Amino acid sequence: MSENMTEGTTTERNARKVREGLVTSNAMDKTVIVTVTERVRHKKYSKTLLRNTKLYVHDEANELNVGDRVRVAETRPLSKLKRWRIVEILERAR
Repeated sequence: MSENMTEGTTTERNARKVREGLVTSNAMDKTVIVTVTERVRHKKYSKTLLRNTKLYVHDEANELNVGDRVRVAETRPLSKLKRWRIVEILERAR
């Protein structure tokens, strides 16, 4: 029984989701909207579809502008809609 207790106490954190996308709005304070475009295959027709998802991302320094390409990671809920944070800025808008 003591062996099971020691095994159960080791907690491993699950891997966080990481996405790459384009900043589409920076009108809010410390928050940006990042649009992630995903290519998926239709199950029945095998046609490739583009699926867009809008993510609310925490930007502490207000350093992102519209058009920047960023990598974001999942995090604990920061507000009603915000569940992502910036990992790195891949490319600045021209």
